[in-house]
Amino acid sequence: MNSVDVSIILPVYNEEATLGRVLDKLSALPLDKEIIVVDDASTDKSSEIMHGRQREVVHITQAKNQGKGAAIRAGIAVARGKVTVIQDADMEYDPDDIPRLVQPILDGKADVVYGSRFTHGMHPKMALPNKIVNVLLTWFVRALYFTKISDEATCYKAFRTDVLRVMNLQCNRFEFCPEVTGKALRMGYEIKELPISYEPRSKSAGKKIRWTDGVEAFWTLLRHRFSKF
Repeated sequence: MNSVDVSIILPVYNEEATLGRVLDKLSALPLDKEIIVVDDASTDKSSEIMHGRQREVVHITQAKNQGKGAAIRAGIAVARGKVTVIQDADMEYDPDDIPRLVQPILDGKADVVYGSRFTHGMHPKMALPNKIVNVLLTWFVRALYFTKISDEATCYKAFRTDVLRVMNLQCNRFEFCPEVTGKALRMGYEIKELPISYEPRSKSAGKKIRWTDGVEAFWTLLRHRFSKF
């Protein structure tokens, strides 16, 4: 199959309220791209929205709900892009930031690029527990991997696709972020950070991350600091 510059992986679980707008913005990006939408067994109208855009996207349907990490792994398996970037299906992250994030990799100047939400400090609308966990995660990365990054848990992570494929990812839920962070640093890759725009949403608006995912993130960073892969 012919390659493209960028594969955008969009894991989806019950995001009918925002999915159409996200796909509109992704489709309009001035990139040689493919959009890989992975429906993680949605029970709302998300699947209908995706079926209506078959010409625009590569559509993968999970037989049962497995989580964001499993959806991303399914997308990586079919990605044709030289670069792979992750996009959430809500509107917390602005797709207009993607071209700037992937360009250093396309130019051969970076292998891994993260979009940092915290270049100019924490967003005032972010819930206090989320702020605390994000700060602790950055400290944990520094202590374990001797690397300073400002936003370990950002959705916007871009990689050379061949780098992702040799990581042997095992994640199923939100532990995708600490797993790829830990493995990228263990493999000797520098994580380049660029500022992005960010508009947090609340749990009542559909945010799915749980307090147990924070615990899992710390454990995943610790486990992959010393494990073989």
